[in-house]
Amino acid sequence: MKFPGLKILDRYIVRKFLGTWVFSIAMFIVILVVFDYVEKVDDFITNKAAFGDIVFDYYLNFIPSFINQFSGLLTFIGVIFFTSKLAYNTEIVAMLSSGESFRRLMWPYFVSAAAIFTLALVLNLWVIPPSSAKRLNFESQYVTSSILKSQQFDDDIFRQIEPGTFVYLRNWSGERNEASFFAIEQYENNRLVEVLEAEPILYTEDTDRWTSRRYTVRRFADDGTETFEQKNGLDTLINLNTADLGRVDILIKTLKIGELNRFIRQQKEKGSDMMALFEVERQSRFSYPAAIFILTLIGVSLSSRKVRGGTGLHIGMGITLCFAYILFSRFAEEFAKGGILPAALSVWLPNILFAGIAVWLYIKAPK
Repeated sequence: MKFPGLKILDRYIVRKFLGTWVFSIAMFIVILVVFDYVEKVDDFITNKAAFGDIVFDYYLNFIPSFINQFSGLLTFIGVIFFTSKLAYNTEIVAMLSSGESFRRLMWPYFVSAAAIFTLALVLNLWVIPPSSAKRLNFESQYVTSSILKSQQFDDDIFRQIEPGTFVYLRNWSGERNEASFFAIEQYENNRLVEVLEAEPILYTEDTDRWTSRRYTVRRFADDGTETFEQKNGLDTLINLNTADLGRVDILIKTLKIGELNRFIRQQKEKGSDMMALFEVERQSRFSYPAAIFILTLIGVSLSSRKVRGGTGLHIGMGITLCFAYILFSRFAEEFAKGGILPAALSVWLPNILFAGIAVWLYIKAPK
């Protein structure tokens, strides 16, 4: 297929598409930042946050996440808005009457969608994770810090460090790297055979070692009898570090794609029962940017005809479809996390379904 290039009409549509999208994003960012600042200004003043930290550590790292979160919706609304104006002014009819096919008309739209897709993909894979980590660190210091810090770690932490071996910690403190209670449970054929218990226990980051002044080893025989052995000076190295202890749903959002892939491999080797959650995070980083092409095709197909109600009707129909996509995506993610459907299928299912709707609307549009 010959590359069509970008003619005058194509450049006109690209400018309109991207111009509308950039203006919408900028306007939403300004509104959201103002409302967020008004909501948090008391925390900033009370906790004595420096102006530079507020701007560069919080809001500068807040904006990429917002752009990614609303890029699909604003792309959809932008496409419908300016395409409806073209249709209302009979410009679409003039383009098609000049001999240009509806398929050829889609070319500049998809060029624009590709630019937004590339931006969203880069943000999702490499920019947003570290910026989210910086934003969370700022919030833990200056925004209702005591509440946010308590949310970073569960009161009771269970982790599987290898098949048949589980670790339990109670009241973990991320500041002191200390837990009030620690246990390693060993299972064989689904039967508990040994438990090591220590309280309290301290983790040393430099050596990755766990230490306690005294600990107890409990062993369970086949006949049900139990034996105890108390010892002093626990100093052990296990396949667990502080990165594994935080709330996993927060942790995985702060990992770049390479780090996330390594983390998933490590958790798979440990036999983690949270693989569905990890896979949903990985697949969604690709599926949401890909949805921009689908939403663009739906938007153009819906708004390219001049109808009664004009732009308002098109925008109303478009927003309804867009929110239906977002709602279905959230339900699909929960299906994956609950193990009802495979994670990859659940995350991509809304794209598959709405791609079918987009193709049907595209076929009907020229008629």
